Amino acid sequence: MFKSLLIANRGEVAARVARTARKLGVRTVCVASSADLGASWLEAMDEVVCVGPAAARDSYLDGRSIVQAALQTGCAAVHPGWGFLAENSCFAALCAQHSLAFVGPGPGTMEKLGLKIPAKRAMAAAGLDGIPGSLGLLTDLDEAKTVAERIGYPVILKADAGGGGRGMRRAFAADELEDAWQQASAEAQAAFASGALYMESYITSGRHIEVQILCDAYGRGIHLGDRECSIQRNHQKLIEESPSPALTAKAREELGLKAAAAATSIGYCGAGTVEFLLTPGGELFFMEMNARLQVEHPVTEMQTGVDLVEQQLKIAANEALGLRQQDVVQRGATIECRINAEDPGCDFRPTPGTLSTFELPNAVPGTLRVETHLCEGDEISPHYDSLLAKILAHGDTRAEAIETMLDALRSTRIEGVSTTIALHLAVLESPEFRSGKYDTASIPGWALSEPRA
Repeated sequence: MFKSLLIANRGEVAARVARTARKLGVRTVCVASSADLGASWLEAMDEVVCVGPAAARDSYLDGRSIVQAALQTGCAAVHPGWGFLAENSCFAALCAQHSLAFVGPGPGTMEKLGLKIPAKRAMAAAGLDGIPGSLGLLTDLDEAKTVAERIGYPVILKADAGGGGRGMRRAFAADELEDAWQQASAEAQAAFASGALYMESYITSGRHIEVQILCDAYGRGIHLGDRECSIQRNHQKLIEESPSPALTAKAREELGLKAAAAATSIGYCGAGTVEFLLTPGGELFFMEMNARLQVEHPVTEMQTGVDLVEQQLKIAANEALGLRQQDVVQRGATIECRINAEDPGCDFRPTPGTLSTFELPNAVPGTLRVETHLCEGDEISPHYDSLLAKILAHGDTRAEAIETMLDALRSTRIEGVSTTIALHLAVLESPEFRSGKYDTASIPGWALSEPRA
């Protein structure tokens, strides 16, 4: 195992990675922007290196400065967390060039998966069918019109280099396609420096299901079950649960084995997530593979008892995967709510400010888990994401997990910023969610309400 690890990220994920590193006896060095210096979550690090000013492009996205920080502090490995440089193949290659172990897949694999069309082709060759659509990138609007006529409306345009819902636009009829094309390509160019688009059938009432996999450098791969992430707004996940109420036990096991086999067939190494769209007719289509740790990874950890960050670090240190598929045991049901500093009543507008009150429920081993990097008095910066905390509830049954989560949310007090707690309560109390019969378009049908006593 590495003696020292550089954490190339900030906030909740930096604190999460550091916790496991300390458990393994690994010294932690964390980068920080000038805006984050003095933040409470940095106090747990063994060393902090300032890598630039507040703007992410000049600090957390400056790969050369981050690699230099790793070298100057004697680190042997770099953990990218999620977001920022986590799926940047050039950064992974830069680490390799300086003999730093990158905690994630190699740059070649990451490059293949980072662009959606190459990823779809690779997974199709591995036996995972993608959503019907264009066979490659679209050259122009005329080709987009031709493909749309072939597959039928509604359609969705997606950025090849996209993520986080950016560079995506829907068209429900031919007269909407031109506007959708112009908006998607412009947003993709601004966000990813590439306006390249492809097209897929837009599947209404679909469900977003993902499979957690682990693969080592010796061709061994396993899955750790599924998570459902259909409660979203603008393609951003808000509530996750495991197991998905939409899958039978047989379908779940078959999907997990197919995902793990597909990942190993392309030489994947590390923790990753294979994402699928479940149609109302029961078809499962491959969407993308995230070559990193997911925000919602604690859901799987509560379900299986497996520390995914520990597995990541061991794999990056060239250790063989110590888990066999039969060692992975799912138990009960787990639900996670992401608490963001956003106002759902104002189109989820971020609400930076000072946490004048920040009271979260106490963790209960095996039942309630709370993930946060913040404490009362901390500033929520307008420069970065608005995640305040993640609350996870586990129960022997899904109904028990829901009730535990409701109790936890009702006991949470956060003042100084607006939060999404009212929305979480409205969703969890709705008949649609309780029945398990919901999809990716469900939230607009649920009123935003104040928390109920």
